[in-house]
Amino acid sequence: MKTRAARLLGAALLAAALAGCGDGGVTSSLPPSPVAMTDDAVGHYCGMNLYEHIGPKGQILLRDRDVPVWFSTIRELFAYTILPEEPKAILALYVQDMGRAGPDGNPPADAWIDARTAHYLIESNAVGGMGAPDALPFARLEDARAYAERYGGRIVGFKDMPEDYVLRAPELSPLTTGREPVGAPS
Repeated sequence: MKTRAARLLGAALLAAALAGCGDGGVTSSLPPSPVAMTDDAVGHYCGMNLYEHIGPKGQILLRDRDVPVWFSTIRELFAYTILPEEPKAILALYVQDMGRAGPDGNPPADAWIDARTAHYLIESNAVGGMGAPDALPFARLEDARAYAERYGGRIVGFKDMPEDYVLRAPELSPLTTGREPVGAPS
């Protein structure tokens, strides 16, 4: 009898301990959803309001931070993941889908996509945020190809983004380099 009572007590204690974990001891593998950009969203590196820039923006959600780390350019989002001094407790990375951008070069507020599954147009003649060349993210490969036909460049995935492209100083004068502001292909 004592053995059976001990087993029952042990099972009850284990069940109580697991129930105290909040999720029954199961951790969620789903990343948090993207956060809506507000008027207070400021670029992590430039310190400027994101609405002051055309083109796609980025956000990184961190484990120990309640608000996203915002980026005015997609290259800055990639730099954050590369630079050793930046926190690496990343829960999710989101970029705006340029396949949904309007003629003004800005995607709609709900155009956030997972940065790790996006297709990126790089080394093109398009100008993104901060008036400089940028990696343009797309949810659909077909949309990336349409932009490549208009602006040139090449398409890469998240894991294939060249570190030298991300970290090299961008050209800041689109008027002298023949680059044009990015917008929906006409």
